[in-house]
Amino acid sequence: MELSSFPVTIGLIIANILFSFIGFSNSKLVDMTIMWPYRVAREKQYFRFITSGFLHADMIHLFFNMFTLFFFGRVLEGILSIEGLGGNIAYLGLYFLGLIISDIPSYFKHRNDYTYSSLGASGAVSAVIFATIVFSPWSSIYLYGAIKISAAVYAVLFIFYCVYMSKKGAGHINHDAHLWGSLFGLIYTIILIAILQPQLFTDILDQLKHPSLLGND
Repeated sequence: MELSSFPVTIGLIIANILFSFIGFSNSKLVDMTIMWPYRVAREKQYFRFITSGFLHADMIHLFFNMFTLFFFGRVLEGILSIEGLGGNIAYLGLYFLGLIISDIPSYFKHRNDYTYSSLGASGAVSAVIFATIVFSPWSSIYLYGAIKISAAVYAVLFIFYCVYMSKKGAGHINHDAHLWGSLFGLIYTIILIAILQPQLFTDILDQLKHPSLLGND
Protein backbone atom coordinates (compact mmCIF):
# COMPACT_ATOMS: atom_id res chain seq x y z
CA MET A 1 0.00 0.00 0.00
CA GLU A 2 1.56 3.28 -1.14
CA LEU A 3 0.34 6.43 0.61
CA SER A 4 1.02 8.38 -2.58
CA SER A 5 -1.89 6.52 -4.18
CA PHE A 6 -4.41 8.54 -2.17
CA PRO A 7 -2.78 11.93 -1.44
CA VAL A 8 -6.02 13.83 -0.74
CA THR A 9 -7.06 11.45 2.02
CA ILE A 10 -3.61 11.56 3.59
CA GLY A 11 -3.54 15.35 3.31
CA LEU A 12 -6.91 15.67 5.05
CA ILE A 13 -5.80 13.32 7.83
CA ILE A 14 -2.58 15.25 8.37
CA ALA A 15 -4.47 18.56 8.47
CA ASN A 16 -6.93 17.16 11.03
CA ILE A 17 -4.15 15.76 13.21
CA LEU A 18 -2.07 18.94 13.17
CA PHE A 19 -4.96 21.32 13.81
CA SER A 20 -6.45 19.08 16.49
CA PHE A 21 -3.13 18.67 18.32
CA ILE A 22 -2.66 22.43 18.36
CA GLY A 23 -6.19 22.82 19.68
CA PHE A 24 -5.62 20.31 22.49
CA SER A 25 -3.29 22.77 24.18
CA ASN A 26 -4.62 26.08 22.88
CA SER A 27 -8.07 26.95 24.20
CA LYS A 28 -7.91 30.40 22.57
CA LEU A 29 -7.59 28.82 19.11
CA VAL A 30 -10.50 26.50 19.87
CA ASP A 31 -12.69 29.42 20.94
CA MET A 32 -11.84 31.25 17.72
CA THR A 33 -12.54 28.31 15.39
CA ILE A 34 -15.08 25.97 17.04
CA MET A 35 -18.63 25.85 15.64
CA TRP A 36 -20.44 28.40 17.79
CA PRO A 37 -23.85 29.12 16.19
CA TYR A 38 -24.59 32.08 18.45
CA ARG A 39 -21.49 33.95 17.24
CA VAL A 40 -21.87 32.80 13.65
CA ALA A 41 -25.36 34.29 13.54
CA ARG A 42 -24.36 37.59 15.12
CA GLU A 43 -20.82 38.13 13.85
CA LYS A 44 -21.11 36.40 10.44
CA GLN A 45 -18.22 34.06 11.27
CA TYR A 46 -19.13 31.53 8.62
CA PHE A 47 -15.58 30.20 8.50
CA ARG A 48 -16.46 28.21 11.62
CA PHE A 49 -18.43 25.77 9.45
CA ILE A 50 -15.04 24.69 8.07
CA THR A 51 -12.54 25.29 10.85
CA SER A 52 -14.58 23.44 13.47
CA GLY A 53 -14.33 20.34 11.30
CA PHE A 54 -10.58 20.16 11.80
CA LEU A 55 -10.80 20.26 15.60
CA HIS A 56 -11.45 17.24 17.83
CA ALA A 57 -12.42 16.89 21.47
CA ASP A 58 -9.70 14.39 22.43
CA MET A 59 -7.42 11.67 21.09
CA ILE A 60 -10.17 9.04 20.97
CA HIS A 61 -12.46 11.34 18.96
CA LEU A 62 -9.61 12.18 16.58
CA PHE A 63 -8.51 8.55 16.18
CA PHE A 64 -12.03 7.27 15.50
CA ASN A 65 -12.68 9.84 12.78
CA MET A 66 -9.26 9.50 11.13
CA PHE A 67 -9.31 5.69 11.29
CA THR A 68 -12.64 5.76 9.47
CA LEU A 69 -11.51 8.39 6.96
CA PHE A 70 -8.40 6.37 6.13
CA PHE A 71 -10.24 3.14 5.35
CA PHE A 72 -13.08 4.67 3.39
CA GLY A 73 -11.46 7.78 1.96
CA ARG A 74 -8.62 6.00 0.19
CA VAL A 75 -11.11 3.72 -1.55
CA LEU A 76 -13.39 6.59 -2.57
CA GLU A 77 -10.49 8.68 -3.82
CA GLY A 78 -9.51 5.91 -6.22
CA ILE A 79 -13.06 5.21 -7.39
CA LEU A 80 -13.84 8.83 -8.22
CA SER A 81 -10.71 9.05 -10.39
CA ILE A 82 -10.87 5.63 -12.05
CA GLU A 83 -14.59 5.82 -12.84
CA GLY A 84 -14.46 9.34 -14.26
CA LEU A 85 -16.53 10.90 -11.50
CA GLY A 86 -14.69 14.15 -11.01
CA GLY A 87 -11.59 12.78 -9.28
CA ASN A 88 -10.05 14.79 -6.49
CA ILE A 89 -12.21 17.85 -7.16
CA ALA A 90 -15.35 15.81 -6.57
CA TYR A 91 -13.77 14.24 -3.47
CA LEU A 92 -12.85 17.59 -1.94
CA GLY A 93 -16.29 18.93 -2.84
CA LEU A 94 -17.89 16.03 -0.98
CA TYR A 95 -15.66 16.51 2.05
CA PHE A 96 -16.01 20.25 2.51
CA LEU A 97 -19.67 20.42 1.58
CA GLY A 98 -20.18 17.57 4.03
CA LEU A 99 -18.62 19.69 6.77
CA ILE A 100 -20.86 22.65 5.98
CA ILE A 101 -24.18 20.96 5.26
CA SER A 102 -24.00 18.58 8.22
CA ASP A 103 -23.68 21.57 10.57
CA ILE A 104 -26.55 23.60 9.14
CA PRO A 105 -29.35 21.89 11.15
CA SER A 106 -27.44 22.41 14.40
CA TYR A 107 -26.74 26.00 13.44
CA PHE A 108 -30.44 26.82 13.08
CA LYS A 109 -31.35 24.81 16.16
CA HIS A 110 -28.79 26.49 18.44
CA ARG A 111 -28.19 29.93 16.91
CA ASN A 112 -29.80 31.62 19.93
CA ASP A 113 -28.05 29.41 22.49
CA TYR A 114 -24.90 31.14 23.72
CA THR A 115 -23.66 28.01 25.53
CA TYR A 116 -23.75 25.61 22.57
CA SER A 117 -20.64 24.81 20.54
CA SER A 118 -19.42 21.77 18.63
CA LEU A 119 -16.44 20.40 16.75
CA GLY A 120 -15.23 17.42 14.75
CA ALA A 121 -14.96 16.06 11.22
CA SER A 122 -17.93 13.76 11.75
CA GLY A 123 -20.16 15.26 9.05
CA ALA A 124 -17.49 15.03 6.37
CA VAL A 125 -16.35 11.56 7.43
CA SER A 126 -19.94 10.30 7.39
CA ALA A 127 -20.35 11.71 3.88
CA VAL A 128 -17.23 9.85 2.76
CA ILE A 129 -18.42 6.58 4.35
CA PHE A 130 -21.78 6.56 2.65
CA ALA A 131 -20.39 7.77 -0.67
CA THR A 132 -17.99 4.80 -0.64
CA ILE A 133 -20.71 2.34 0.30
CA VAL A 134 -22.73 3.33 -2.78
CA PHE A 135 -19.99 1.74 -4.91
CA SER A 136 -19.00 -1.20 -2.72
CA PRO A 137 -21.53 -1.97 0.04
CA TRP A 138 -20.28 -5.46 0.80
CA SER A 139 -16.52 -4.96 0.76
CA SER A 140 -14.71 -6.13 3.90
CA ILE A 141 -13.00 -4.04 6.53
CA TYR A 142 -11.26 -5.16 9.71
CA LEU A 143 -12.09 -3.42 12.96
CA TYR A 144 -8.98 -3.14 15.12
CA GLY A 145 -7.23 -5.29 12.51
CA ALA A 146 -9.12 -8.41 13.59
CA ILE A 147 -12.94 -8.19 13.37
CA LYS A 148 -14.11 -8.67 9.79
CA ILE A 149 -17.38 -7.01 8.76
CA SER A 150 -18.81 -5.56 5.58
CA ALA A 151 -18.66 -1.83 4.88
CA ALA A 152 -22.44 -1.57 5.04
CA VAL A 153 -22.56 -3.20 8.48
CA TYR A 154 -19.82 -0.87 9.71
CA ALA A 155 -21.82 2.09 8.43
CA VAL A 156 -24.93 0.97 10.30
CA LEU A 157 -22.96 0.50 13.53
CA PHE A 158 -21.35 3.89 12.99
CA ILE A 159 -24.73 5.61 12.72
CA PHE A 160 -26.16 3.77 15.75
CA TYR A 161 -23.15 4.91 17.75
CA CYS A 162 -23.70 8.50 16.64
CA VAL A 163 -27.40 8.45 17.50
CA TYR A 164 -26.64 6.99 20.92
CA MET A 165 -23.95 9.57 21.64
CA SER A 166 -26.20 12.37 20.38
CA LYS A 167 -28.88 11.42 22.89
CA LYS A 168 -26.24 11.16 25.57
CA GLY A 169 -25.07 14.68 24.73
CA ALA A 170 -21.37 14.04 25.25
CA GLY A 171 -19.07 17.07 25.21
CA HIS A 172 -18.72 19.37 22.21
CA ILE A 173 -19.02 16.57 19.65
CA ASN A 174 -21.88 17.21 17.23
CA HIS A 175 -23.16 13.67 16.75
CA ASP A 176 -26.20 14.91 14.84
CA ALA A 177 -23.80 15.86 12.06
CA HIS A 178 -23.19 12.16 11.37
CA LEU A 179 -26.76 11.65 10.24
CA TRP A 180 -26.90 14.74 8.02
CA GLY A 181 -23.43 14.05 6.63
CA SER A 182 -24.46 10.49 5.77
CA LEU A 183 -27.58 11.61 3.92
CA PHE A 184 -25.60 14.25 2.06
CA GLY A 185 -22.94 11.69 1.07
CA LEU A 186 -25.58 9.40 -0.41
CA ILE A 187 -27.39 12.13 -2.32
CA TYR A 188 -24.19 13.79 -3.58
CA THR A 189 -22.81 10.51 -4.90
CA ILE A 190 -26.04 9.40 -6.57
CA ILE A 191 -26.33 12.76 -8.33
CA LEU A 192 -22.66 12.60 -9.36
CA ILE A 193 -23.14 9.17 -10.90
CA ALA A 194 -26.41 10.18 -12.60
CA ILE A 195 -24.75 13.15 -14.26
CA LEU A 196 -21.34 11.73 -15.17
CA GLN A 197 -21.55 7.92 -15.37
CA PRO A 198 -25.16 6.66 -15.15
CA GLN A 199 -24.18 3.23 -16.50
CA LEU A 200 -22.56 2.51 -13.12
CA PHE A 201 -26.00 2.07 -11.55
CA THR A 202 -26.28 -1.36 -13.24
CA ASP A 203 -23.28 -2.73 -11.32
CA ILE A 204 -24.35 -1.05 -8.07
CA LEU A 205 -27.83 -2.59 -8.22
CA ASP A 206 -26.32 -5.99 -8.99
CA GLN A 207 -24.09 -5.78 -5.90
CA LEU A 208 -27.04 -4.97 -3.67
CA LYS A 209 -28.62 -8.29 -4.65
CA HIS A 210 -25.80 -10.21 -2.91
CA PRO A 211 -25.58 -8.99 0.70
CA SER A 212 -22.91 -10.16 3.13
CA LEU A 213 -22.49 -9.42 6.83
CA LEU A 214 -18.76 -10.14 6.78
CA GLY A 215 -17.98 -8.81 3.33
CA ASN A 216 -17.22 -10.46 0.03
CA ASP A 217 -13.47 -9.92 -0.03
